Amino acid sequence: MKTTQETACKANQKTLKGKKKLTCSKPPQPGSTQGNCPFDGAMVSTGAITDAVHLVHGAVSCTHNPWATHGSLSSGSQLYQTAFTTDFSEGNIVFGGEKKLYKAILYVAQHYHPAAIFVYATCLTALIGDDIDSVCKIATQQINIPVIYVNAPGFLGSKNLGNRIGNETLLNYVIGTAEPEFTTPLDINIVGDYNVAGETWNILPLFQKLGIRVLAKITGDARYQEVCYAHRAKLNVVLCSNVAIQMAQTMQESYGIPYIEESFYGVTNLNNCLRNIVAKLSLSLEDSLVAHELQKRTEDLIAQETAALDIALTPYLADLKGKRIILSTGGVKSWSLILAAKDLGMEVIAATDGKTTDEEKVKIKHYLGEDGIVLSDTTPQALLKALHQTKADVLITGAGNKYTALKAQIPFLDINHERHHAYAGYTGLVELARELHEALYSPIWEQISKAAPWDEKFSYGELVSAETSDLG
Repeated sequence: MKTTQETACKANQKTLKGKKKLTCSKPPQPGSTQGNCPFDGAMVSTGAITDAVHLVHGAVSCTHNPWATHGSLSSGSQLYQTAFTTDFSEGNIVFGGEKKLYKAILYVAQHYHPAAIFVYATCLTALIGDDIDSVCKIATQQINIPVIYVNAPGFLGSKNLGNRIGNETLLNYVIGTAEPEFTTPLDINIVGDYNVAGETWNILPLFQKLGIRVLAKITGDARYQEVCYAHRAKLNVVLCSNVAIQMAQTMQESYGIPYIEESFYGVTNLNNCLRNIVAKLSLSLEDSLVAHELQKRTEDLIAQETAALDIALTPYLADLKGKRIILSTGGVKSWSLILAAKDLGMEVIAATDGKTTDEEKVKIKHYLGEDGIVLSDTTPQALLKALHQTKADVLITGAGNKYTALKAQIPFLDINHERHHAYAGYTGLVELARELHEALYSPIWEQISKAAPWDEKFSYGELVSAETSDLG
């Protein structure tokens, strides 16, 4: 098993001289409202492996959330999109479900021929004490297909904890279990990206033009085999630090793979990302001429793509210039979209800092500037108050707070992982500009801001002022 000496995870509860570290956060309490559960988080980390069966050991209702809300796309096998469950009944609760699980594994192996089978514990099967790990080991020997146990039942805590459990499962039982046919000095892994709406496909052609090979994608549009030999890459490019930084640190300690934290959102971020990747890879190249040529190709590509981008953005920039945004999201998007908005001539005047690392919080504050507002309270009431006080033009948010924008009757853009639009890369920035333009200039906002014919004596502004004043 591969372990690290120490991690940068803010939820690390290791003790030091009998006292908990001051930087540690109190873990969530089982049974309290956490947003989404560890099972859901583990499914984010491992469920995007497209040619594997993902078998949920528990009630059929547990299969709904991961398959209904995760927008990871595949360029090949669609097997990962099929929801498999052992469909626990009352009798299984009394007598246990190990035999049922074993039969289910044999069934999916025979009928679907997956590259691997991931078996997920749920609250129900964990509470009754099913020995899922032993069943998986016995089944592996029987069917000669890797059967991997993911131990992240929902009562453990938060979704982010599930993300880390999923990553640790890949580290301990998948990565390093196979060898690639060949390696190159320019092999990289993309870590912490899940190809939401096909965003990875906007980036891969850029690396191909530079001669950089993406050895493994962890785990958006990934095949099981490529994750197995991710340990042979020369560099890990981490996109979501809150989810994947611990994995990158472990791979650095176990395999000597350096890592950098980057973003694919916005032209400024992407240009810096390409330059940083090439700079890191150049350090390991023995031939300085090859390194120089790689750097030259990178600058030529950036110049070419930036020139094309300027033309593609022309229809939108004049209308978007100066528009004010409140950004309510998490992870890498919480800071990288601030720069992407600046690329469009827009201004992020406030941003939330939930689901971010301490380093990302520093970036948020830095990119917002002195006048920018960091919102730690992401409740609808707090956002409504911020929208009214700042007179923002648009709210960029996830699925939970888009209804807050509707209540405030202002344009919004949904960037949660169910979305159908890819915003990464140069082409993604054009898509972002198009979607923001459509949101801002939709005629619906002018119509709904008018008072109803039977209530014309109250203006919309008076109604909103009264509502926000009641919120305190």
